[in-house]
Amino acid sequence: MYQDKVFQLIEKETQRQKEEIGLIPSENNVSPEVSAVLASVLSNKYSEGYAGRRYYEGNRYIDQIESLAQARVKKLFAVPYANVQPYSGSPANFAIYFALMDPGETLMGLKLTMGGHLTHGHPRVTASGRFYQSVQYGLDEKARIDFDEMRRLAKKYRPKVIVAGNTAYPFELEFDKFREIADEVDAWLVADISHVTGLIIAGVHQSPFAAADVVMTTTHKTFRGPRGAMILVTERGLKRDADLAKKIDAAIIPGLQGGPHNATTAAIALAAKEAMSRKFKVYGRQIRQNADVLARTLMDEGLTLVGNGTQTHLMVIDLSPISPGLGLQVAYAMSVAGLYANRNTVPHEPMSPFYPSGVRLGTPLVTTRGMKEKEMKTIGHWIAQIVDHIKNQRLPEDRRARRIFIKQFKAQADQDKFLLDIRRQVVELTRNFKLFADEWKIG
Repeated sequence: MYQDKVFQLIEKETQRQKEEIGLIPSENNVSPEVSAVLASVLSNKYSEGYAGRRYYEGNRYIDQIESLAQARVKKLFAVPYANVQPYSGSPANFAIYFALMDPGETLMGLKLTMGGHLTHGHPRVTASGRFYQSVQYGLDEKARIDFDEMRRLAKKYRPKVIVAGNTAYPFELEFDKFREIADEVDAWLVADISHVTGLIIAGVHQSPFAAADVVMTTTHKTFRGPRGAMILVTERGLKRDADLAKKIDAAIIPGLQGGPHNATTAAIALAAKEAMSRKFKVYGRQIRQNADVLARTLMDEGLTLVGNGTQTHLMVIDLSPISPGLGLQVAYAMSVAGLYANRNTVPHEPMSPFYPSGVRLGTPLVTTRGMKEKEMKTIGHWIAQIVDHIKNQRLPEDRRARRIFIKQFKAQADQDKFLLDIRRQVVELTRNFKLFADEWKIG
């Protein structure tokens, strides 16, 4: 193989992943087998269309691969239809809206600042919020979805589609309650389970398949597959509209996409097989156990979590009691210390998404590496130490002064001996853990 800067950077990124601890809830590590499939010759082939209905020749094996992926996914989730071509979750959600709604009709989703996703109708700056009339529901005083508010909004605005999904909501999605409201206003119910798919498979999160008409999930995150997505239609959905599967297919192509990413499709087929194993269910349960221990450790250390805990794989540290707008500083300091997460808004955010008051954490990736309760306690202790160390790095009230402040803070943090000492401890810990633990390998 010839030498190029790209390969040098890949080597550096590999080393970074080995020596740091990933706590971003939407990230995970694929198995060596899935990784090998992604690097295969399948990326060379153009396959616009569907199995048996391609616009290009030479797809006889690609057809078999895509059909295999669909068959495995349908079996795994006990659904009658699966489209495995979406490039990722955002275009998959828009494809669903494309199939179910006309421009200008009403879409209802969870507010971004309350833990919802951009593609669930966030106003103005997103396609879902500009091409459709967006109505956003929120949380109650306990940081749980406010179904009373949601029902009032649904009856007032009569949404065509209601989305039950999240990106930073740390509690179980009660799909039966979403269904009740959807039925009251004759809305389609779409479940975006991207974050919790692996937990559903493991039986530690309730399933949406009896309640929802359409289910979307990414194939990374807790599913531990490649970066892609799937759209699943339930028996309920097909009973409501016998042509729903055809409408979803047409929304993907020619509606929104061109040729599928064949290597990703094959990797989805392999990840689905892994997800059918007993080991995967054990893995999903360990994600939950790790999340509980990490959350409890953080609270025992005196930190506040949104909703006082977690019922899933993720949690959000609420730093507003310490200092509003501290999320960026804590997330960056953690990164210097070798613990990477992401800054995040908290419910009723006092600042802005650019300078939020929270940090979002999750346990899928560390669980994939084989870390368990002992390591979660250590990680929680490190995070609490970091927060305490930089808690006085308050964001200036003057907006013009904030950029200068952040630039200076980052320069100081890069050289901070306290943070670098934690980083040395992190590196020492990670030497005991591969990127993909042997205990989770299938076969």
